[in-house]
Amino acid sequence: MATDSIRASLLDRLLHTANTLSRWAIWVAGALTLIMALYIVADIFIRKFTAYSLGSDELSGYAFAISISWALAFATLQRANIRIDALYQVLPVRLCAILDWIALVGLAVFIAYLTRYAVNVAHTSWTRDATANTVLATPLWIPQYIWAAGLIWLCIVLALMLLRASTALVRGDMAGIRTVCGMRTAQEEAREEAEAGARMARGEAS
Repeated sequence: MATDSIRASLLDRLLHTANTLSRWAIWVAGALTLIMALYIVADIFIRKFTAYSLGSDELSGYAFAISISWALAFATLQRANIRIDALYQVLPVRLCAILDWIALVGLAVFIAYLTRYAVNVAHTSWTRDATANTVLATPLWIPQYIWAAGLIWLCIVLALMLLRASTALVRGDMAGIRTVCGMRTAQEEAREEAEAGARMARGEAS
């Protein structure tokens, strides 16, 4: 029992670290999206008044894919993924916990398959020295590997979540499973919004 407690504590610390790193990743992803928005606006003006183009259609596609892949881990850690809860709200707590664990396993299997495909695509572009069929002729392996790296990080995060949830399931810790991968309740969302508002108020005051 003590070993399980130590293992759970270690996994909690690892998940906390993963959450911190994932939070930094979404800041970078958000900055990339903002930069691309400004880049597209600049490209529109350049196309309007000159015969040149900055290739924003191609680069924005890469930026969008990369931003999404690197934001997925944080969304998963925050349990922001969409799930249908029509029956979930009225089911017994133990059954809900088991369903949460099954949902996490299903998500992990799907993402593992998707990541394997993404890595294969990037590796193929690397070995064939493939480039985009555009004026920029971008080596495709560059954006593809960055995109795949975001999915690999998501796999690592899911593995940690699954280990923690499985440990909680073995110990019969239903609340622990819900904390890791359960659906967010209206009360939790309201509390988090209130805390975020309080942080913003403190920031403005300082």
